[in-house]
Order: sequence, then structure tokens, then C-alpha cells
Amino acid sequence: MWVYEKKLQYPVKVSTCNPQLAKFLVEQYGGADGELAAALRYLNQRYTIPDKVVGLLNDIGTEEFAHLEMIAAMVYKLTKDATPEQLKQAGLADHYVNHGEALFYSNAAEVPFTATYIQAKGDPIADLYEDIAAEEKARATYQWIIDMSDDVDLNDSLRFLREREIVHSLRFREAVEILKEERDRKKVF
Repeated sequence: MWVYEKKLQYPVKVSTCNPQLAKFLVEQYGGADGELAAALRYLNQRYTIPDKVVGLLNDIGTEEFAHLEMIAAMVYKLTKDATPEQLKQAGLADHYVNHGEALFYSNAAEVPFTATYIQAKGDPIADLYEDIAAEEKARATYQWIIDMSDDVDLNDSLRFLREREIVHSLRFREAVEILKEERDRKKVF
């Protein structure tokens, strides 16, 4: 079904060890507006969306998994040389005690990922508006992480992810218009 090339969608480079920045990025790994929640949301919603836009949800949902992989690479690179003391100073002591250097699906406050992050109403237009909001929240979070970072190399990858969120939001907006036109023409859903 997939061809895996063993490379990231966009290169991830990190200038220095920075566990504090890694802690912020964990929000996009397992947080409510992060990449895992988005991927699962879109791939779930595709089953109740009209055929005209089902491919869009499949494509974006799959791309979100590529973004998740990029975030994992960033977190790993930012913490791989960190000492336990540095992890403690960055607020990652609890994570380190529970998971060592392994990634774990949680948000920046160490709240574990939960299925309550995944919204699905079954109404195509309502779901697409939820998706637009999710993409805009992810865009904002990426911008705030960029604002907190002085790592030029990492910020390049973060800007790529932020721009992809904008593209996804625009594509979902286009899908809403397509479905509204169909609804108004056929008087369905």
C-alpha cells in the first residue's frame, strides 16, 4: 500500500542539545492539536465524508503521520546528548523516570494522549470546520515554538511544518465550499 523511502518528508537538523525546546515540541507529538490527533481524526472521518473529498482526508491524514515522524526526529535530536540533570532542568524529569529517552504520546504538560482529542461528528461540513480549526491551532503552536527557539536549523523544519498546516487549512476550506455547493444543489445532508 505504501512505499517507504526511509527519509523524512523534509530534512530535520538541530544545532544544539536543547531539552527545553524538545519539551515544547512534545505538544505537537501527542497533544490535542498535534500531529497524531490530526492523522487519526482525518483517517477516521474519511469513512463518513462524501466521495468528492474522501481522498483529501486520506492524503492529509497520511501526511500528518510524516509530520509526526519529523517531530519525533526533532525531539530525539534535541535530547539525545542531554544529561539527566539537563532533562530535569527542562521539566522532563517525570518523562525520563517513566520512559527514559523513549518518546511517549503526551502533551508538553505530560498529559498522556487520549482519544478525546479526535473529533468526528459524522456531518461532513461540521467535521471539515473542525479540521480547519485543528490545522489553524497547529499552525499557531508551530509559530509559538518558532518564537521560543533560537535554533536556526530547527526553525527551518518548523517553518515547513507550519506552512503545511496552512496548506491543509486551505484545502479543507475548499472542500467545505465543494460540499456546501453540493448540499445546496441537492438539498442533502
